Amino acid sequence: MNECRQEPADEQGNLLGDRLLAILFVAGEPVPFDRLEAWLGIGREGLARLLDHLGTRLVGLPWRIRLAAGGARLVLDAEHTEFVRGLQGERGPESFSLALWESLAVVAYQQPVTRLEVEQARQVQSDYALEALVRRGLVEEVGRKEAPGRPILYGTTRHFLEVFGLNDLADLPPRPGVRSPEAESVT
Repeated sequence: MNECRQEPADEQGNLLGDRLLAILFVAGEPVPFDRLEAWLGIGREGLARLLDHLGTRLVGLPWRIRLAAGGARLVLDAEHTEFVRGLQGERGPESFSLALWESLAVVAYQQPVTRLEVEQARQVQSDYALEALVRRGLVEEVGRKEAPGRPILYGTTRHFLEVFGLNDLADLPPRPGVRSPEAESVT
């Protein structure tokens, strides 16, 4: 086991790279970094180098390593994804209406949030939009607010992070129209 604790090097790196590729291939979803480290017997820096090495090995092939939701995932590139979808008779990703985008933004930036709070931010009824986001697995019920009627609180899901290629909510871009503390300290 001690020899596995070494950081990836040529032959050892190729073996670990093959093992990493096998894990990601069969997982079908992002595998958390801490699990990969434990299974491969390497540290975070070693895993980062191994992922970079594997990404380089995949150049010219239809697969890519995608880092999201606190882990790594093996995915097809865009061109081959569309080709495979066509073979399977699947349509491409469903489009989002403006109402869905607005509702998702409110939930992502203000979570946990109630339906009423989403509606106040958007200034329109949001029942359908929230239901659609829940059906798509991007938003989920995360609890109940301690208020009269105990309204449902909504938050984003791990699937949301995967779809948008985020490790966590801190990776969201700054809210439009809101100045960051760093920008205010410069002026």
